[in-house]
Amino acid sequence: MGGYEDRKRILKGILGELHAGLPLEEAKKKFIAEIGTVTSREIFELEQSLLEDGVPAEEIKKFCNVHALLFDSSLEKSMADPADPRHPVALFKAENAEIRRRVESARALLPALKDGKGGDWVRNIIEELRAVVRHYERKEQLLFPYLEKAGFYGPSKVMWGKHDEVRGLFKTALAAPPAAFPAAAAALLEELDGMIFKEESILFPTALEKLKPADWAEIFRESAQAGYIFIDPPEGVDEARDIAQNTGSLSGAVVNLPSGDLSVTDLTALLNALPVDLTFVDADDTVKYFSEGKDRVFLRARSIIGRKVQNCHPPQSLGAVQKILDGFRDGTKSSEEFWINMKGRVIHIRYFALREPGGKYLGSLEVTQDITGIKKIEGEKRLA
Repeated sequence: MGGYEDRKRILKGILGELHAGLPLEEAKKKFIAEIGTVTSREIFELEQSLLEDGVPAEEIKKFCNVHALLFDSSLEKSMADPADPRHPVALFKAENAEIRRRVESARALLPALKDGKGGDWVRNIIEELRAVVRHYERKEQLLFPYLEKAGFYGPSKVMWGKHDEVRGLFKTALAAPPAAFPAAAAALLEELDGMIFKEESILFPTALEKLKPADWAEIFRESAQAGYIFIDPPEGVDEARDIAQNTGSLSGAVVNLPSGDLSVTDLTALLNALPVDLTFVDADDTVKYFSEGKDRVFLRARSIIGRKVQNCHPPQSLGAVQKILDGFRDGTKSSEEFWINMKGRVIHIRYFALREPGGKYLGSLEVTQDITGIKKIEGEKRLA
């Protein structure tokens, strides 16, 4: 493999060939043949060293796509084994073990509630268990889309509804007065335990049967953005996040707009800097784009691209979603808005119909914003 300077020289040569048009797969093969197996940390260090030597960032960014291919090859091999600790099913199960442990701890305290004891302890455990919502969101936004692509729609139509039942039970239990709390807590704990059974006896075996290693690799990558509960992030999660942020095949392309020209890099940065979350759904109700700002209100994963928007909402919301889309499509509506309280924040959600100048329907835009701080604004703050 040679010394560090040799590897830098080889990598610099590959960057030059990429600039001259060498296909990514060929660059990957050349890298493996001339440098061999190196860790991702070493690749990042090589890239950083080249930056310090004056190699333009845009040139090195081209190699990020090769880095992604190298990472993907390694990841897909590990995704062939469900017992691999990085496999999404293994990670879901590890979280389930922690969820079950907390459920059992709370259950053990339930009898004492009859004597007016242990209520605060149980409430604290239930408050901690609210993190299970992120576990459910990873299923809804990451696992379910791949099952749908494999022709299996049951989980997104049935299990998502059960998720919302659990969300409701959390609210009921935590808002319950002391007299009603034991029954509300018991009902919640029963559903949490039941969900673990449904996942491990039905959902995960079915998913392992229907999804390919490449699907699991993508779910792993997207999970890096979503995060985990009650367990340490798995090995490779930081790398997956870095690659997702730095990889782009059209970063140098220019988008010509009536009021100006923007590179794809500039446009992406602009959209992600807006204080709102954007999601675009085309005229066929297919999700085509969402912004990736650092403080998203709702979880979005790249796996939803190409997904029907009707499958991106829980069953009980489907009627309202369809009514909005139908109104946009037939021209009876041009916008709609809602506002909700979520975790102590005020969330404003707006929908807009997008049309060509001649009126042809292009699709809809969802704009979501946390307006908690805006509602508190008083007086003025001027530039001068």
